Amino acid sequence: MSKITLRLATPEDVPAIFSLVRSLSEYEKLAHEMIGTEADLHKGLFGTPSYAEAIIAEADGTAVGFALYFYNFSTFLMKPGIYLEDLFVLPDYRRRGIASDLLKYLANHALSKGCGRLEWSVLDWNESAITFYKRVGAILMDEWTGCRVSGDALINLADSDDSSTD
Repeated sequence: MSKITLRLATPEDVPAIFSLVRSLSEYEKLAHEMIGTEADLHKGLFGTPSYAEAIIAEADGTAVGFALYFYNFSTFLMKPGIYLEDLFVLPDYRRRGIASDLLKYLANHALSKGCGRLEWSVLDWNESAITFYKRVGAILMDEWTGCRVSGDALINLADSDDSSTD
């Protein structure tokens, strides 16, 4: 079994992260939604300003998993938090504790930054992930429904003169 190491991503990791994101999009049956490029990922992670950070899991120097996250703020806790956008481990490396190690690394990082929470979403059909998340102490927030505005709907909202929805 290969020794797994975890570390914060560097700009040189962008091609590996991009490849892992592509694998994730295929696993989630959402490859058709992956329209960003390596350049977009580089800008998001290492541009000025940067919008996200990533942790790389490596086996013998090869990226086999990642966690991509960004900071948010809880108005009720009055503290920053971390939102885990994606956690992914290549299928051949699963069941070795890598996902647990990535979450533990991120939890320690959150605490070191004074964060009050670590949150993420999981697809409702991903039973193995749901079971895993419950095992590490996550609470599923069934009473919350995610909302998203993107593409043309985002443009239309920005251009909207309609204030009747307030």
